[in-house]
Amino acid sequence: MRIILNGWFIDQPHTGSGQYTLQLLKQLPRVAPQHEYALVVPNKGSFQIHDITADTDFQLLASNIQRPTSDFRKLLFEQSIMPRAASAYEADVLHIPYWAPPLRSSVPIVVTIHDIIPLILPQYRGGAFVRAYTQLVSAAARGATLILTDSEASRSDIMQHLRIPADRVHTIYLAADPKFTDHIDPIDTAALRRNHDLPDEYALYLGGCDARKNVETLLQVYTWAQDALGDSVPLVFAGSLPDRHDAFFHDPRVIAKQIEVEDVVRFIGRVAEEDKVALYQQARAFLYPTMYEGFGLPALEALACGVPVVGSNASSVPEIVGDAGILVDPNDARAMAGALIAVCTEDPLHDELSERALKQAAQFSWERCARETVEAYESVLRKT
Repeated sequence: MRIILNGWFIDQPHTGSGQYTLQLLKQLPRVAPQHEYALVVPNKGSFQIHDITADTDFQLLASNIQRPTSDFRKLLFEQSIMPRAASAYEADVLHIPYWAPPLRSSVPIVVTIHDIIPLILPQYRGGAFVRAYTQLVSAAARGATLILTDSEASRSDIMQHLRIPADRVHTIYLAADPKFTDHIDPIDTAALRRNHDLPDEYALYLGGCDARKNVETLLQVYTWAQDALGDSVPLVFAGSLPDRHDAFFHDPRVIAKQIEVEDVVRFIGRVAEEDKVALYQQARAFLYPTMYEGFGLPALEALACGVPVVGSNASSVPEIVGDAGILVDPNDARAMAGALIAVCTEDPLHDELSERALKQAAQFSWERCARETVEAYESVLRKT
């Protein structure tokens, strides 16, 4: 079987779609070497096809990409170039690893839809172009042979909002990068503390500030918890901070000042990839009050480092966290504060959740993701 994949995001491994594409491609030739794999990447106004093997140097491949910058060129790549490349490669399956399948293809299409946020949350529908694009890829998804998604929560949303039959939507869980582990490297820990001057203990948030991340509740937790935890376990807020405060981007610095918790919150900004493992490992708990996630990778990264999660019971989060954390209504800051205080101050509870975290994280692996994806490809071939 010959499988060809869309490689638009392969040089952007810090995006969700880029990380998924890269990790999947690293595993596919290892778990199913009997099949052939190729990646289509943009090359100015055209494209290149690269054979993918277990020895492929993805860093070198990504460094040679000459990407067009306009939205129109991206649309052209997705809707015209990808079907042509699949035909030229004589592929049996065309896999689009993000929500952008072509409307027409002579090759059966598998598309991975990580989430359908623009259909679920009004704030994410954007301007006229984004709305038109969402309508296009929604229509194209209905013509795909098979849809893969990251969680049962996303699967349910896709079936409901895109009106796709259940037998054409299949859940395959993602995984954390293997570098996320509870094995502490003293050198990395020392470097982290040098770079960010962190307190000895802290609760951690690592993520964005857009509306669904629910940073209001995150900070309100410390209006209830600051007396019990503020000095000993402050909140470390990691991630790029917005340059505006409006309906879409919620500046946590503004909110912290408004609700008077700025003294117990440390904003450390964007964290380098090489510091993230140690940042998780040194946290007493990971706070995750998100309103909506297709998967929830930061929570899984925390679990893989042995860190309990205190967060929301919304969308896919319960699937990922399981019994390795305490999950409550995302709008209930008081309940979340109570859970955080318990996890941070009661050693037996913390230790038990930490053990559960490692067991829960071990259920997810990129090898398993790749094996199940190959099974999906093979099922498509049986249908044609």
